[in-house]
Amino acid sequence: MGWLLRILLSPFYRLRAAGVERLPEGPCVLIGEHFTPFDSALVRALLPGDTLVVAVKEYSLSTAALLADPVIGDVRHEPVRDLLKSALKKGRRVCVLFDAHLDKGGDIPGLREALNLGAPVVPICFDGPWSNRYKTGVEDYRLPRRGRAPVTLYVGMPVGTVPEGDCPRSPDSTRAPEDGDSPLRGQSPFLQALKALESEVWLERKRDMAPLAYSIVSRLREERGKLALADAIRGPVNRGKALIGAVAIARAMRSRWGDQQRVGFLMPPSVAGALANMAAILQGRCVVNLNYTTGREGMESAVKQAGLKTVLASKQFLRKGNIEPPQNVELIYLEDVARGIGGKDKLLALLAARFMPYGMLLSFVGAIKTSSMDDDHAIIFSSGSTGEPKGIPVTHFNVISNIEQAARVLDLDEHDSLVHMLPYFHTFGNFLLWAGLHWGAAMVFLPNPLDAQAVGEMTRRYRATILVATPTFFQIYAKKCTPAQLKSLRIIVAGAEKLPQAFAAKWALKYGTPISEGYGCTECSPVIGVNVPEYKGRGGALRGSIGRAFPGISTRIEDPDTRESLPLGEPGLLVVKGPNVMGGYLDAPEQTDEVLKDGWYTTGDIVKLDADGFITITDRLSRFSKIGGEMVPHGKVEEALHAVLETHEQVFAVTSVRDEKKGERLAVLYCQCERAIDEVVHGLHGQGLPNIFIPKPRDFIEVEQLPVLGTGKMDLRAMKQIAAEKLNGA
Repeated sequence: MGWLLRILLSPFYRLRAAGVERLPEGPCVLIGEHFTPFDSALVRALLPGDTLVVAVKEYSLSTAALLADPVIGDVRHEPVRDLLKSALKKGRRVCVLFDAHLDKGGDIPGLREALNLGAPVVPICFDGPWSNRYKTGVEDYRLPRRGRAPVTLYVGMPVGTVPEGDCPRSPDSTRAPEDGDSPLRGQSPFLQALKALESEVWLERKRDMAPLAYSIVSRLREERGKLALADAIRGPVNRGKALIGAVAIARAMRSRWGDQQRVGFLMPPSVAGALANMAAILQGRCVVNLNYTTGREGMESAVKQAGLKTVLASKQFLRKGNIEPPQNVELIYLEDVARGIGGKDKLLALLAARFMPYGMLLSFVGAIKTSSMDDDHAIIFSSGSTGEPKGIPVTHFNVISNIEQAARVLDLDEHDSLVHMLPYFHTFGNFLLWAGLHWGAAMVFLPNPLDAQAVGEMTRRYRATILVATPTFFQIYAKKCTPAQLKSLRIIVAGAEKLPQAFAAKWALKYGTPISEGYGCTECSPVIGVNVPEYKGRGGALRGSIGRAFPGISTRIEDPDTRESLPLGEPGLLVVKGPNVMGGYLDAPEQTDEVLKDGWYTTGDIVKLDADGFITITDRLSRFSKIGGEMVPHGKVEEALHAVLETHEQVFAVTSVRDEKKGERLAVLYCQCERAIDEVVHGLHGQGLPNIFIPKPRDFIEVEQLPVLGTGKMDLRAMKQIAAEKLNGA
């Protein structure tokens, strides 16, 4: 039957198994996730020898599953366990497949029993069409991939258990989980093996992936009349017209860009800006969107670091935004380029976009190379909130992996439409642009994330389903957007800074859809984890946390000083590894070595990891002050200050200045505080803080507004400068 299944599926899928050599000799227990009715049959078809499969009932009632003769039942039931133990005693291999949609942090029903069957345990993992989605149908999977979709069954490293009965003992045996243990809690050997296998699977995906140019062409050629892009100026643009526009711009820019590998852009989130970025990607170039909120000096620094020769800009945007462009580069205006595209050019672009094969189309638009997954698709400069901005090259593999990780946990698909108002120079803005194109979701652009009225109106007009912003921006929207305007949203994600829980509760009460707090950094392309909706009553979110790490991302919690691993629940430095992690900073090997070792990236954030895998950020390592030898977290002091005022709006921002006696002392910037500072400080004593955590009234500095970067994050460097200027010598 296995060979028959291979024959039936081979015209549509590339079936293969990896890591088969890891299977121990003799009986063992394979444990993996079950996505579709095909999975039971595929285990039998792809693995050598005889395997008895136990599959959950809801996925097994199909001809394909019954061909593999699985046991349909629950491993917690005694008859099923007896059957498995009997098979193991006879020297057979057994496989237990659990519902892939269940929460992976707590006890999966029956997993403890599967781990205690008394034979070596081997994690297995499917990677293929259905394993990417939280839906049950293969028809829901259509990632841009060349040729037949790959379907791979990965076998992980065996984890031994205490033998039962006559079952032979593995030479690698360790203790069986005790009664009080959760199979997926703590640092159990099974969890470690499962996470290691999952990370391996995501890294192995590279060989089956195609770069962003392929995503652009393949997606925009599907259902050409479907909405792809929209903004207030251009209105709605369907997929067919979007591809024609990108092709036309690429053709027009061939001679202007020449052989430049990196090209600059100076545009807001808009249809025109998206088409220009797409044109560069089609030509195999690396895009560098300049951060116009840093001023001329900041942009000129980025131009120099990236080695840019040209910057494609919007004349209207520069004029309206009163933006002074960089002087050390040739400026090209998109309006002039558009005027040079005549009727013949548009016709050729239409014919090419509609009919040319992929490779021929890239040649037609003037591609200087066919990008590989290891090529940089963009260089993004860090926000500079704690120091000078650093250039971070992001490869096609980095960003596509992160897009597919997000889609796996958030169930993003081509029926979604997202509000895109984060600038392209922002790591999340870059991510959202290519996520929409890779998955086929429509994008509604807004040039100004502070324009709450426009956010609400465009969300209502285009029935947007996804909104991503910073907590600072959400606080603005909460004041001006009506529930009717935002009722179409099903996914709302906040990132870049801590989400105040009091505000999150008020948002959920007013708008119905809660804000899911996420977390990431530019070096990780950018998302590391996010809270997700519940499934079948099992929680995917924890209030106050940033959720669990994405599939394929490994995490470690280390002591900031000794770099030794810390136990669960103890705050420490978060270190991550995965396919989305950068290869290093731009031309900065020393800075790279400080944060990247053997693929593990040091985030600089202090977090706690609980038994269910939820990560809670307590502070940034850079947001601690060492006062009298004790580490004082700025974030905790800020929370206490706002608790005194009983407000969810940002009124206080804590930083530090030098102090001759104690090394450092706290300084607090504030605006629109309705109470006297003496009263606020007095109230802090009732918040349970140690005295060393409480700033002096003389160290409070009133400002017109708290310094914020263009990305919506607090400008930590500016805060420190203001405090030093005001309190120097005080």
